[in-house]
Amino acid sequence: MAKSTLDDKRILAIDDERDILDVLEEEILEACSNVQLDKATSYETAVELLKSKPYDLVILDIMGVRGFDLLDLAVSLNLRVAMLTAHSFDPESLKHSYVRRARAYLPKEKLGEIVPFLEDVLKYEFEPGWVRLLWQLRDYFVKRWGEYWKKADEKFWKEFDEKSAHIKW
Repeated sequence: MAKSTLDDKRILAIDDERDILDVLEEEILEACSNVQLDKATSYETAVELLKSKPYDLVILDIMGVRGFDLLDLAVSLNLRVAMLTAHSFDPESLKHSYVRRARAYLPKEKLGEIVPFLEDVLKYEFEPGWVRLLWQLRDYFVKRWGEYWKKADEKFWKEFDEKSAHIKW
């Protein structure tokens, strides 16, 4: 097994769907070694875990567990967060995740490919990580949302593109 940036890390996965947590666990443990993975299926349990243990990475569903509230808490604790969603997968939630300082915004459809995305969350700082993520998922976003998905918030995305034009990853 190749070395992963997730090796020897403590990860918290939060989702109200137990089957999603099981798939996450399977994907992560298959690709990484000595990972401690805690799981929560409710907002209350997630808050308790976030406040009681140090995590290297938090994987967070948006719907069902008050994901954006948990994102705010995790960011206030200086934790790196990857948002993972199906029902709230839209350009507005993508922007909302970025503005609230999540490190990634991933569709649950990509669950089988999640490890490299999570590795990038630990490997890259905030802006370079987002530039890389948007580049990697550009075709997926266009397929899901249409070629002009940035049009609805053109000013924001133009500023993002200008600010990040110099970033190399």
